[in-house]
Amino acid sequence: MKEKIFAVGDIHGQITQFEELLTNWNEENEQLVLIGDLGDRGENPKACFELAKELVEDKGAICLRGNHEDMLINFLKNPFRHAALYMMNGGTVTIKSLLDTHHQSDDSTELAASIQSQYPWLLPFLESLPLTYEWEGYVFTHAGVDLTLNDWMDTSDHDYVWIREGFYDQANTTDKTFVFGHTVTPMLHGNQTNTDIWQSGDGKIGIDGGAVYGGTLHGVVFDKNGLVNHYQVENN
Repeated sequence: MKEKIFAVGDIHGQITQFEELLTNWNEENEQLVLIGDLGDRGENPKACFELAKELVEDKGAICLRGNHEDMLINFLKNPFRHAALYMMNGGTVTIKSLLDTHHQSDDSTELAASIQSQYPWLLPFLESLPLTYEWEGYVFTHAGVDLTLNDWMDTSDHDYVWIREGFYDQANTTDKTFVFGHTVTPMLHGNQTNTDIWQSGDGKIGIDGGAVYGGTLHGVVFDKNGLVNHYQVENN
């Protein structure tokens, strides 16, 4: 087990910011944790998926499943049922980045089949992504956990990647610190210009600085005692 964690917020296709942020990662003693939402929207989702896969397989990184990975899995497995929701949430950008620009079809079944044919590794990679990662007193998960339950570990798979209310607006009476993305920090701060990380004071830390919306991609370093370093790459 490494001495520290280097946690990266929601990337959403921002490959340039992602690569720049990684120059701050100390591979030797920091476990890399990607909080989920690699693609959909942004500069180049394809490159983000490819880099994340490389980091997981070659560098031992942990990449969590986000709601956008969940939507892409559903689209690839059942495009007829799930295409509308996926497209509405930025999936069109991912599809265009994966398929040749001359691919003119707008048939969802054909698009999903083409992606699976050209990228046979993509669906297995997405399905392999864990929902949580526990380290020392921390729990890393994409959206959060259900703090209205008697035991947060009973959180549903859906809520690990989708929850908002029921998590960030609830008191954390557990002995865990939850590090999450999904809900952009300007919303948590109640200030649309504040893209810094958000800390609740009771063990909830939001690190999605809305990079794809002109905000900040965060890399936050933790040791067993708390937050020890913080790197940020602005979307200029």
